[in-house]
Amino acid sequence: MIFSDEDITRLPPHIRTRRGIARSFQIPRPFKSMTVAENLMVALDFAVVTDEVVSSAQRRDTMMSILTRLGLASKADVSTAKLSQVELRKMELARAMATHPKLLISDEAMAGLSSSEVDEVLDLLMSLAGQDITIIMIEHIMQAVMRFSERVMCLEAGRIIAIGKPAEVMANQRVQEAYLGT
Repeated sequence: MIFSDEDITRLPPHIRTRRGIARSFQIPRPFKSMTVAENLMVALDFAVVTDEVVSSAQRRDTMMSILTRLGLASKADVSTAKLSQVELRKMELARAMATHPKLLISDEAMAGLSSSEVDEVLDLLMSLAGQDITIIMIEHIMQAVMRFSERVMCLEAGRIIAIGKPAEVMANQRVQEAYLGT
């Protein structure tokens, strides 16, 4: 696997993360005994790629900036055990953003959310994509995929069955059979 002209195939995940690849997980697994801010600070510490000393104030400013961008600033001091499902998904994205990614792999960030919550998360992903972050969205909510994507790849049983612009892929007979049962 080549990323930014470097073979990263055998690199462990933490090194890939430091090279600029982040992912959010379908099932959020925060440190439940910690606050939102503390969870994000762990991610910020993990993302440090130099020996440069960063002050506590700088780290806190960075953390609050990320939480603000993702609509979680008011939840900074709240235990993650008290977050709603959409807030947990936003926190997953915040932890990924703490690593300053060039590439974000969003793994079903909208699964199980209401339509208004899907719109919230989708708007956040679109905002992030506008900040020079490439996003690979793994998602089954087709309205979100169609609204977000410039290019779509559909798989069936682990094999690619179509690649192209969203409208073209949705018009593909094989895709319709695999995903819509028609």
